[in-house]
Order: sequence, then structure tokens, then C-alpha cells
Amino acid sequence: MSEQLFKVTIDNITVEVPAGTTILNAARKIGGEVAPPAMCYYSKLQGSGGKCRTCLVEVAKGSEKDPRPMPKLVASCRTTVMDGMEVKNITSDRVLDARAGVVEFLLLNHPLDCPICDQAGECHLQDLSYEHGKVGTRYEFQRRTFKKHDLGKYIQLHMTRCILCYRCVFTADQLTQKREHGVLDRGDHAEIATHIEKSLENDFIGNVIDVCPVGALTDKTFRFKNRVWFTKPVDAHRNCDKCCGEVQLWMRGDEVFRVTARKDEWGEIKDASNGKTGWICNDCRFEKKKASDWVIDGPSKVSRHSVISQGHYEKLVKPKETVVDVMNGSQPHLFLDIHDVSEVNKPTVTLSALDRPAHSTDFGNQ
Repeated sequence: MSEQLFKVTIDNITVEVPAGTTILNAARKIGGEVAPPAMCYYSKLQGSGGKCRTCLVEVAKGSEKDPRPMPKLVASCRTTVMDGMEVKNITSDRVLDARAGVVEFLLLNHPLDCPICDQAGECHLQDLSYEHGKVGTRYEFQRRTFKKHDLGKYIQLHMTRCILCYRCVFTADQLTQKREHGVLDRGDHAEIATHIEKSLENDFIGNVIDVCPVGALTDKTFRFKNRVWFTKPVDAHRNCDKCCGEVQLWMRGDEVFRVTARKDEWGEIKDASNGKTGWICNDCRFEKKKASDWVIDGPSKVSRHSVISQGHYEKLVKPKETVVDVMNGSQPHLFLDIHDVSEVNKPTVTLSALDRPAHSTDFGNQ
């Protein structure tokens, strides 16, 4: 029996999708600006969506059988399409105005600490506020703040930045055998927390970092190590008996700064080659930080429009040593003994001979 297809028109573009498809996924099939933004919906997590309200759209025509428009804006991640439905997203002034209001609400308590946040450069809230936010805020009261919590030895929770999207809760609930964190309290007191500050120790709990759309859950092995736009994303894999082993390495030179799951254009984890969702284990994410631990597949094709897609390169080629070419194949020599003229270099350390980046311990008078 053939699958029933519904015709739906979104921003004057018609597409056919199977019955039961949400407006958001139908718009994603079209792609581009037609697809509404989503901060809480995650296609790989059951039950997600309906909390952030950033994906609101206007249904101008319900269906062919009932052409009446829906009186209120609806969440596209929770509303399924009907045959003949007509939807307005960026072509609706009501939607754009409502979305700007939602962004303003999300930023009421969110701190403006992008310059020191590890999520800067790949933050969905940054992109959302840039595209749909307003210049200023009307909020005049003190923002709520929380203390930072270490959720085990790998993850730090910065609840002040959290927008309560529930993604990390769904991830832990559906991916691990035992969930030890959730949402405590209600209203403006609600927060993501563990009961009596327990640690999150499950082998797959590191995936909560990948699904977090803001900088609330961060990788402690990467905190303040580098900026994402200074690193190069590279696809790599290894034989792992726990997960698919297909990851994205964020490298600078030959050094691996962090390891994450591979993501698609919507910022969601891609499916692995075995057809399952490409969740990765803690060993691959936190313990394998050497390039020799991985088989490099090649540069990642970043399709998102954020800063991580800037300066894209096609080949992993180190720059040539021009001095060698000029000197007919001879290696460059050290023409100046810096220890004779510098007051900070240790005389016992030759910086050019180090097989690693120089650290503060390599300098100082003796």
C-alpha cells in the first residue's frame, strides 16, 4: 500500500510530505529561511519540542476540506500538516513580531557573556538573537543567577545560561540506563539540577553537551582552551566497542582540542553509517585526544551559516617550509642565540626543539 502524501504550501513553496509530518519537518524539507528556528525541538529525541515557542508559524489555510485559518500562531514542531494546508513563516509580520518577542523573553535572564562563553561561535541562541532579536531589552530587573556545578569530572553546568529546553533531560532519559538529573522547582525558580548534587557518570552522558543549544553544559576538557573559529572540524572514526566511533575532531594543527558527534545543518547529531543515531561514548569524547587515536576521513562539510563554516578548506595540507626551498633542501639554522639577549627564556630550553607548544614553565629566569 502506497504512503499517503499531503500537499502543504509554506511561504508560497509547495512540498509533498507523508501524513503525520509536522510543519517544521515539512519546512526543513524545503530548507533555507523557510524552516523556522527551533531551540527545544530535536528530531532524535522523542517528546521534545513545544517549550521554546521560537518555531511559531501562521496557518492561513487549514486544509482543502476546512480552509479556515487557525486563529492563533501555532508551534510548528507540534502541529502536523493537513492536505492543502497553507503556512506563513517569514512572509508573516505576525510571526516575525511574535518571534522577536520570544527571543526577548529568552534573553531576560540569559547573561550577555558571549566573549567568555565556550559556546560562542556555534550557539543557536546567538544566531537566533542576531536574526530575529531586537536591538535592546525592556527588562529592568535583576537577572537570576546560579552557582556553577560540576556534574562529574567531565561536565560543568552553568545554569545561569540555561533556557530550559529540556533537551539534556530527554537525552539522559532515553539514552542512558539511569537518569540522575532533571528540572527542579517551578516557574522562575525552575532549574536543571541533580538530586543532592550527584555526578553524571553514565558512559553516554557526554551527549548532553552536544544537544545543549546554549553554553549551559560545557566540556570541562575543552573549557577556555580555544575558540571554535580557530579550530578546524575534521571527520574521523575509530573502532569502538561502545558506540559508532564516528566523530568530529576539532583540531588546531596536529593537536586535537575536543571531540564531538557529527552534526547536520540543523545542529542535530547525524545518523551513523550503521543507520542509527551517531551518539558517541565518553571514551571517544573525553579520553581520545590524540590524532593518532583516530583515522582521519577528511575535512567536515559545515553547512550551517554560523562562524564555524567560515574559512572552509578542502584539503588537510600543512604549509610548506619556504626556507627549505630557498636553501636548496637544507634545514634552517638558528642564527641568533636568544638566550644571550632575552631575560625570560631559560638557557636550558631551546624552544624550536620542543615537540609541543611552549608553555609558561618554559620561560622565566634561572
